[in-house]
This record gives sequence, structure tokens and C-alpha cells, in this order.
Amino acid sequence: MPDEHLPDERHEPPPSADASPPGDDLRDAVARQGSFWQTAKAVAWSFFGVRKSSDHAQDVERLNPLHVVIVGLLAGVLFVLGLLALVRWVVASGVSL
Repeated sequence: MPDEHLPDERHEPPPSADASPPGDDLRDAVARQGSFWQTAKAVAWSFFGVRKSSDHAQDVERLNPLHVVIVGLLAGVLFVLGLLALVRWVVASGVSL
């Protein structure tokens, strides 16, 4: 016996008349012209894990998501390489013995 209080997942709401065609949102997002510094700063704050919701909302509006992904991947690679260099330096210096 179905519960009458649960929403029926089979019915989708009708599309609104002002809905944009599929893919337009992505084209609009990729066309954003955020600076490299703004993108790097947003990625650095996300690595640190602290961000004001107002700053996050501004980043979502002005940063190109493709740039955010590229800078995030580069930052991740640099982070891993930095950790590897630190471990090699500690092991080579004999401090770890």
C-alpha cells in the first residue's frame, strides 16, 4: 500500500516556458571571464577548506568552471610533488632515523 504522504517520483514537473535549451547554461558558464588570480585564489581557499558563502556565490557567478578544474588539477599535482620532495628531503637528511 503506497504512502500518500510521499511524493510520486514518476511525475516530473512540466518544463517552464522560459527554460533555456539544453547546453546553454554550460555555454554561459564557460564564457565567463574570471581572472587567473581570482581562480587561483578560489582554488587555494577550497584546498584550505574555508570560504565565506558570499565569496563562494560570487565565484560561482564569475569564474569559468573549466579554468577552476584546470587550476585545481595543477594545484593538486603541485601539492603531491611538494609532499614527495619534502619526504625525499627528510629521508635524505637522516632526520627520520
